[in-house]
Amino acid sequence: MRFETRLLHNGNEIDSFTGASSIPIYQASTYHQFNIDQPGEFDYARSGNPTRHALEETIASLERGCRGFAFASGMAAISTVFLLFSRGDHLIVSQDVYGGTYRVLTKVFDRMGIETTFVDTTDLHQVNNAVRANTKAIYVETPSNPLLKVTDLKGIVGIARANRLLTIVDNTFLTPYFQQPLSLGADIVVHSATKFIGGHSDVVAGLVAVKDEEIAEQIALLQNAFGAILGVQDCWLVMRGLKTLQARMEASTKSAEKLALWLQQHPDVEKVYYTGLPSHPGHHVQDMQASGHGAVLSFDVGSKEKVHHILNRVRLPIVAVSLGAVESILSYPARMSHASMPPEVRAKHGITDGLLRLSVGLENADDLIDDLAQAIAEKVQVAVSGK
Repeated sequence: MRFETRLLHNGNEIDSFTGASSIPIYQASTYHQFNIDQPGEFDYARSGNPTRHALEETIASLERGCRGFAFASGMAAISTVFLLFSRGDHLIVSQDVYGGTYRVLTKVFDRMGIETTFVDTTDLHQVNNAVRANTKAIYVETPSNPLLKVTDLKGIVGIARANRLLTIVDNTFLTPYFQQPLSLGADIVVHSATKFIGGHSDVVAGLVAVKDEEIAEQIALLQNAFGAILGVQDCWLVMRGLKTLQARMEASTKSAEKLALWLQQHPDVEKVYYTGLPSHPGHHVQDMQASGHGAVLSFDVGSKEKVHHILNRVRLPIVAVSLGAVESILSYPARMSHASMPPEVRAKHGITDGLLRLSVGLENADDLIDDLAQAIAEKVQVAVSGK
């Protein structure tokens, strides 16, 4: 069964009790036990809920994993996965990782005695050289946020297996529609389901899918013990969003490709980061390990002054934190997603004060181009007039 069909027919599309075409919201915190010697599947909602269970089974199916888990946010999902590790353990993590991930590793897990080395995971030699005797896992974002660096997942898996490490992949940008890391050998996949999976800027959620039962049991214990579960209302919203994932990703990606080509030719844009461009250094790797390039791109206009003028004049994209919605979202990483990174670290990683990140929505691509054109052009006019 092809992916777009499995989005709608994955075993969780019909309520088994009533035949309802949408899994009900089971708004219950606890469950009556008809026989205490043979307890039912559900006993307390932190440990399990039928609505959440349906979502968890769905993400496991879509990612080709054995089990899935739903959390209160993307960072709750990521943090719970990091709780697999203990004092004295060492992690290798993508250099230009999402700012929230960088923050939790450097401000929380660091003081718990878990060490992190941030490396350019697109360079497998750097990854291999970063492995220590106490290294336990390699954590990769690909494409990365916000510079869209592409990491060779099979190469990373090869290094991980040779050193008996876990491979963890943040698959938020591409979703299981375009990329399935577990099929490429990864052990754990994490998502901010707030983004493309939810898709409508109306829910905050995180998802995890794992490849084997041993890891699944560990994550299940942590999910129940730590308790950062996704509420049932939000579980229902995420499942609804998943139904249109294929249609949204296809439409937004087509527009993103058109916008990237236009931005690449614009005289006032210094650099465009989009894996769909043949000039992108990770373009061919992306073609090999994914079926699409996604709807997120970044572009550098040279200075924060130009950024401010564009953000003040753009009309269609909302200027906001986050990405992956039906509406286009224009973000300023230096002050939004990566504000928690010290300026010197951002500069080292190439996240400049002139960088903008655009998550392309479902608007007409030509309307988005016209809007960006007028926003950029007004800056040129201001500079010429001196006003």
